[in-house]
Amino acid sequence: KVQLDADRGALLPVRAHATDAGADILTPRSFLLPARSSAIIRTGVHVELPPETVGMLKSKSGLNIFHDIVGEGVIDEGFTNEIVVKLYNLGDEPYQFERGDKIIQLVVMQVYYPAIKQVDEISGGERGEAGYGSTGR
Repeated sequence: KVQLDADRGALLPVRAHATDAGADILTPRSFLLPARSSAIIRTGVHVELPPETVGMLKSKSGLNIFHDIVGEGVIDEGFTNEIVVKLYNLGDEPYQFERGDKIIQLVVMQVYYPAIKQVDEISGGERGEAGYGSTGR
């Protein structure tokens, strides 16, 4: 379920194809994202997620690959406030967004809520304490 703030000019998230994992979140306003900077975009979009799901805000591949623009976020099941996106321009060129441009995608996934239990020791797995880079290149 999606609610839109009309006073913000919010736009309904869309999927380009029925089998796309993510629904594209669109910017309700034009803005310039300067090189080597970030911007916060209030989308005016509110979502009510299904039970036992999480909304993952994931970078758009085209913005990431071609323009060095990334963003991430998590929307918990009970969160119904406005989706606010923080985009980072890691590149050396500014990027102009126009109203209605895709800025990030919302992927809704099932989630498991394990209880948090403190223990004195963790049994580990096959890797044990071998960690980052332990398997080589």
